[in-house]
Amino acid sequence: MKVASAPIFVRDSARPVVIAGPCMAESQDLLEATVAPLVRLARDLDFQLVFKASFDKANRSSIEGYRGPGLERALGWFADIKSRHGVRILTDVHETAQCQPAAEVCDVLQIPAFLCRQTDLIVQSVQTGRAVNIKKGQFMAPEAMANIAGKAIAAARAANLPVDVALTERGASFGYGNLVVDMRAFPVMARSGTPLIFDITHSTQLPGAAPDGKSSGADREFAPVLARAAAATGYLDGFFLEVHTDPAMAKSDKEAQLTIPQAETLLRQVVPLWHSARKLKTIDAAFGPG
Repeated sequence: MKVASAPIFVRDSARPVVIAGPCMAESQDLLEATVAPLVRLARDLDFQLVFKASFDKANRSSIEGYRGPGLERALGWFADIKSRHGVRILTDVHETAQCQPAAEVCDVLQIPAFLCRQTDLIVQSVQTGRAVNIKKGQFMAPEAMANIAGKAIAAARAANLPVDVALTERGASFGYGNLVVDMRAFPVMARSGTPLIFDITHSTQLPGAAPDGKSSGADREFAPVLARAAAATGYLDGFFLEVHTDPAMAKSDKEAQLTIPQAETLLRQVVPLWHSARKLKTIDAAFGPG
């Protein structure tokens, strides 16, 4: 069991967490090409970078979709990136058997949105001693995420571990093949006391709606407006975005991922907005019931 010396996810921290990297660990070269500019940007904008990539895309729209390099190979790449750049690493796990091996290298284990109610997966992830990021299912009401966070908190306390958990909003299903982001979700989920992350790029997804019918599309043009709106709520503790050197050639989520220049432009705008907006939410309580 490996426990971080300091928590990664902290409510109302002085600087935001930014989880960023390619959707899939396609190659070690891709990881290297994306992590280096992100490290420089984190230093420049003073945010806490967590570099992310998936070793397996277990929920591809079609059986024909490329799954990824696999756990063992990807962990070797992650270890190298971590050693060379001194960054924290996040990857998602889909089965309980993957939790401990992934935790040997990765600092954060992520629960995919479709699996956010899977108690055993949450418990096993938390009890590795690593931080855990739980994606909010597209089918979940914001208030229901308090129970999900509660599972993780209870698992940490049962194992005498510090609580290091975040919830990530990534949009809600709106009819077929579409997502919307309800900005009311952020103050509602904040009532749980759990740090909140906004997934900028997956929130633009059009699930299963690519022209070929075998992958997801996206309205990437709306990424900046969604990011600004979410930051302006004042309830976020960080952002999540997927970045690729050439999204058009990406093996997954090519319609949603950002180029490195796009990611830099966006973060240079929303990080200062994040700092300003957090001071404004203090008036919200005066508008509540009674």
